Amino acid sequence: MKVKLGNCQLCGARATRRSFYQCTIMGLILKILIYLYLCAGVQCVDQVSWLPCQFTDEHVSVNNEGHTETQNLHREAMLQFGQKGDTPINPHAITFLVTGSKLDMRRYVEGVEADQLECEIRRYSTAGIHVRWPVKGTSEYNRWFSCTLKHTKGLFTVTSFLRHPSHQPPSGQQDYRSWSTIGDTEILITTVAMVMKTQSPSVKANLGSQQKLHCHFAVDHKAPNITVEWHLQNRGERTELFSHTSRSGQTRGTGVGLRSLADGDASYILPFSKMSSEGTYICSVSVMPLFGSLDISLHIEEPPRVSLNVAPTLSLQEGGEQKVVCEAESYYPLDVEIIWYQQDPAVAGQRVGAPLPKVLQNVLLSSHKHNSDKTFSLSAFFYLQASLRDSGKQFICSVSHQSLRVPIRKSFILNVEEPVSWLFYLTLCFTVVILLVILSVLLLYLYSVRKRSVQKKPY
Repeated sequence: MKVKLGNCQLCGARATRRSFYQCTIMGLILKILIYLYLCAGVQCVDQVSWLPCQFTDEHVSVNNEGHTETQNLHREAMLQFGQKGDTPINPHAITFLVTGSKLDMRRYVEGVEADQLECEIRRYSTAGIHVRWPVKGTSEYNRWFSCTLKHTKGLFTVTSFLRHPSHQPPSGQQDYRSWSTIGDTEILITTVAMVMKTQSPSVKANLGSQQKLHCHFAVDHKAPNITVEWHLQNRGERTELFSHTSRSGQTRGTGVGLRSLADGDASYILPFSKMSSEGTYICSVSVMPLFGSLDISLHIEEPPRVSLNVAPTLSLQEGGEQKVVCEAESYYPLDVEIIWYQQDPAVAGQRVGAPLPKVLQNVLLSSHKHNSDKTFSLSAFFYLQASLRDSGKQFICSVSHQSLRVPIRKSFILNVEEPVSWLFYLTLCFTVVILLVILSVLLLYLYSVRKRSVQKKPY
């Protein structure tokens, strides 16, 4: 029997009824998957279609002494993505409407919910320098703003420069002295001109480890002159680590791959972390008239090495004394916590009703020792008086440090033996004397027997 399959022509003109049902079900599943995909896509777009922001405006004035004073004004704003003419999401706030360009700021925060982002917009001063931004169809003049998006858990920082075209020429003086007024409900049509991102705003490194400090940038046009620099700010001193200018090709320093710069990857490789490596690393990108920078904090953290001066099982006679030392060595930074506990291992494994370990109170701490590699060492010790009631108890040294996820624990079991009495020693000595006397008698007897046997031999 021939079956007309309608839209399921891919199943074949002579398909059976069973094949027809299979094809129909597959088509239905495909439509459902497409629908879910579209819904998910719409949801993703909705999640990053706008963000509430804090617009930090500036009011610059000259005081009575002739000094310039800047007052920061925090104003409500919205960062909205769309097209010119879109209705503002919040009509009662300043709207920075980001329209399409070669750079999409949302691509740098993919997979992140809106409530995980902190948004701040500021005016950006070009210090009176006027450079026409070389993008087709733009106005001669521009007003600039910087937009910083930070992950609430410190996973990344994104800084974008928003270009707002203007037909008004600059005043010829420092632009921050004559900021144009922005109304409380004004809509500013902007495009993204440059983006910088780091996925490592804060880095923790062990001594001797290799670290990659991430820094990526992108510009909305092929800029003829880009300067990329890395500096280290440490204890008030600023040191240049790397510098490259695309126009001249001049390069100073190492740590950044020149081939990767062509793709916007300006990440810096720190080959060997030392104490002197700790500080703030600054990745900066300059494309006139824009200058962007990202701060990356590098913190040295070295976990302690923990040891005890006793074996896993310590045997003492009742009444005996032993100095027990727990030493934490070669850690950084300074703060460390050492606590001695005592517990009964027989009941410590109980899931319910197990008593908490007892904290020892007679613990003394040594002074911090400064090692040659600028790490620190510290010991915590106490004098253990052996008692039969403490026999079988477990003594635990717990060391906590910010470089450790969980404390380091070292322990030993105390074994206390009863002291031997004077009667035991007296009995032992008497037994030894008796044995010596018996041995002497036996030797004399053997000697006399041997002597008689020799006398009886004929000559």
